[in-house]
Order: sequence, then structure tokens, then C-alpha cells
Amino acid sequence: MRVLITGATGLIGSSITKLCLEKKIQVYYLTTSKEKIEHSENYKGFYWNPKENEIDENCIEGVDKIINLVGASVSKRWTDQQKKAIVDSRVETASLLYNLLATKENKVTQIVSASAIGIYPDSLTNLYQEDSPKIADNFLGDVVIKWERAVDQFEKLGIEVAKIRIGVVLAEGGGALEKMKEPIEKGFGSPLGSGKQWQSWIHIKDLTRIFLFAIQKNLDGVYNAVAPNPVTNKKLTHSIAKVLDKSLWMPNVPAFMLKLILGEMATIVLSSQLVSNKKIDAHGFKYHYTHILPALKSLLK
Repeated sequence: MRVLITGATGLIGSSITKLCLEKKIQVYYLTTSKEKIEHSENYKGFYWNPKENEIDENCIEGVDKIINLVGASVSKRWTDQQKKAIVDSRVETASLLYNLLATKENKVTQIVSASAIGIYPDSLTNLYQEDSPKIADNFLGDVVIKWERAVDQFEKLGIEVAKIRIGVVLAEGGGALEKMKEPIEKGFGSPLGSGKQWQSWIHIKDLTRIFLFAIQKNLDGVYNAVAPNPVTNKKLTHSIAKVLDKSLWMPNVPAFMLKLILGEMATIVLSSQLVSNKKIDAHGFKYHYTHILPALKSLLK
């Protein structure tokens, strides 16, 4: 099998690339940096510049599946410029790939695209399945809707489309866990807002395996990528402190203070999404990390 990966050098992409190569799956990847283009027997880079509608057409030669992970970070302050970058980096890249596949002969049968549980509304009580009719009435909800619509267009080409709605990713050296552990390590960590908001998390290794599972099982449709046992922000914060052997003595960080500091982006840390993993579970996916403490211990040694 040969897979084309967008966003291959990011936190999730690099993990997926590593696993693909371990499984003897050839990896082609797209990069906006010509300096990051490598060529080896099983790992080959190709240049693209979505802003200028440029893409090396050779990137789809012999490719069976596409894993789409590209997208500007939502963890930078949401200025108007950054908001535009967040949307465009997801929609324009998908359209560029679509146009290439629509006009150049290829054998691509499936695209597996990242998405996000930010599509679900803020709630302390609702358990969200993939077919939930409710959509978050905020910027993140709008981003995911546009993102998924951009990927859905590949169905017009007879290509199977799988969308993986990713929860809070726990990983070493980056992402949410890195930001959460820093204040705890320095002795001033505490839960955010009420601390009651649900954090539907997933270990980076399980997330990586879900993407491989999706291409190996030729899945289509929407799948939540979260562990079976979500925790509250308070539970997650205390669990990180426990693994790091640190005490928490400060009061919760008030929601109004987070909104002052982060602006509209405070939605990321204050929203509550209790998300079900039953659909991917029913397809036979087996998690390695189902509870928060073992997951954190594997990452915070």
C-alpha cells in the first residue's frame, strides 16, 4: 500500500508516518517547505503551496489512500487573520487535492481526514454520538463544518471518505498535555473554570492506530477518536499532578480570567464535550489506553 499524507511532519502526522513505515506502508507526503523534501525507497516528499494553488502532480502516483491532517493550529490567539488561516488551511488544501484527483488519472480509493470533537456543543450532560444533530454555535463548530464539507466532496469522485473527530490528544513533547503540565511542574497548576467540563481525551498511540485501522478496514463515515473513559478537567489536572508527584494548592482559574487572557480562544479549555467511542469500538478497534492514569504514566515518565 502507498499512502499520501498531508501534515505529515506535525505531532499526529509524524506518529502516523512512523507507524506506516513500521507496517511496510510506503509514505508520500506533501510539504510547503522545499527543505523538508526527502527521497528514500519508502518515504518521499513533494512540494505544494495551497495559497498559490501549486501542487506536484507526482504526489499521487501509485497512491492508494490519502490521510489528510493539514491545518493551522487552533491554539494560537484567534485574531481575524488567524481565524482565516485556520479555515483556509483546511478548506483550500482539500480543494487543491480534490482538483488534482479530478483531473489526473489515479487509483486513490479512500481519504481519511482529521476532524474534531469541537463540532459538538458545550454540555455537561449530553453524551455525543457521531450522528448528533446538534452543532456547536461557535467558531470551532463552524470550522469543523467547513472542514468536513471540504472533504465530503471527494465522494463525487467515487472515493470513500472517513472523518476522524479527534479529542484532546495526549502526547509527549507537544499538544495539550505539554501546555497542561508546565504550570503543574512549576507549582501553580489548578483546574480551569469550574473544572467540571468533560475532556474526551485520547493517547497519541491509539489515535495513530485509529488512522491506520481506518485505511486497513476501508472505513467510511464519521468516527469519534476518543478513549472510552473521558474525565473532567479537574480529574485530568489532578491526575497529571499525581503522576508528576506535585501538589495542587491554588484555586481554580476563573473562567472570566481565562477569557481575558485568551479571548474567544478560551472556548478550547472551557467547553465540555462528553463524547462516545462506541462506533469505532463496534468496528473492532482495540484501545491500548482506556484509563487516564496509565495513559499519563506512559507519557510523563
